Amino acid sequence: MRDHMQYLPGMEVLEDSEIGARVVQAMENYNCRHYSAADVEQALTAEYPSLEDFGALLSPAAEPFLEAMARRATEETHKHFGSSVLLFTPLYISNYCENHCIYCGFNCTNNIRRAKLDEAGIRREMEAIAKTGMEEVLILTGESRGMSNVEYIGRACTIAREFFKNVGIEVYPMNTDEYAYVHSCGADYVTVFQETYDSERYAQLHLAGHKRVFPYRLNAQERALRGGMRGVAFAALLGLSDFRKDAFAVGTHAYLIQRAYPHAEISFSCPRLRPIINNDQINPKDVHERQLLQIMCAYRIFMPFAGLTISTRERAEFRDHVIGMCATKISAGVSTGIGSHTKEASEGVGDAQFEISDERSLEEVIAAIRRRGLQPVLNDYVYI
Repeated sequence: MRDHMQYLPGMEVLEDSEIGARVVQAMENYNCRHYSAADVEQALTAEYPSLEDFGALLSPAAEPFLEAMARRATEETHKHFGSSVLLFTPLYISNYCENHCIYCGFNCTNNIRRAKLDEAGIRREMEAIAKTGMEEVLILTGESRGMSNVEYIGRACTIAREFFKNVGIEVYPMNTDEYAYVHSCGADYVTVFQETYDSERYAQLHLAGHKRVFPYRLNAQERALRGGMRGVAFAALLGLSDFRKDAFAVGTHAYLIQRAYPHAEISFSCPRLRPIINNDQINPKDVHERQLLQIMCAYRIFMPFAGLTISTRERAEFRDHVIGMCATKISAGVSTGIGSHTKEASEGVGDAQFEISDERSLEEVIAAIRRRGLQPVLNDYVYI
């Protein structure tokens, strides 16, 4: 089996950056059992929490302080974001994938219905989403350069710019020049889930494909910013490995990128492992809602100005609970299948990547936001 640390031909190496290596080293040195209640109290009162404070907030010692963490997180959220909650929807345009990731419904060995929208299909889907009032879309594909090349993704971004004020992409990692091209087509920001920052565990989970190359994925956000993207989002798929170490790595990664690229808009996602097609017996490391809330509050306290997205992987009740407290962005009207927003695509729709828990429409999510005394926002950026 190919060495997961070895770059493949055509993959850009950032020889002048040590950020990825520093993140991995920090994660390997992190010992969540090292912290005491006094360390957590110190972290909660720090005006500008350090990485050490962040580690304390993620530790088991912080679990009895969850209410205090929630209060501090709420204060920071209101200070930096007011009562605003941004809305978006993801759009999957292809589910072809060349990777063998054992936890993913799209993986190349799974017997699922594969589909790829042509330009007319992409336009129909985007027009249908835009008619709901949505102004931000996140374009997703399976990780197949063969079936969804950079030009195809660029055309999707160009079409999206006709309908939406903000356009994000969550696709396979690219080189700097490719990110620059997609940015020129209309993409504003890039989301990349590292899945797990534990290199050994990563190799066990990613058996084949370009995604097996750990360091190339690790440096994707930095290449995206060098390619001109306005913002980048960070995440680990919680449940694949030690969730506390992964969350610490995510925060460290975002922190170091922010210091190196102070103009960048930084955001977090906090996805938990969900059931997938053909593998409903996968055994995620237990990450319960209280632990997820602890992670989200720790992110907010450590980097109070960063965006934080809550996924439809979570229950509607939990999502409603965390908006305004720590989450600043929420998805609505979500489908993880291919071509499922329009009646025209009802025949031959591609299978979904994973099961979602919150199937509410945009209107229903907006109503829930308002019931909490918060302000739904459909667009938070104006080009001049």
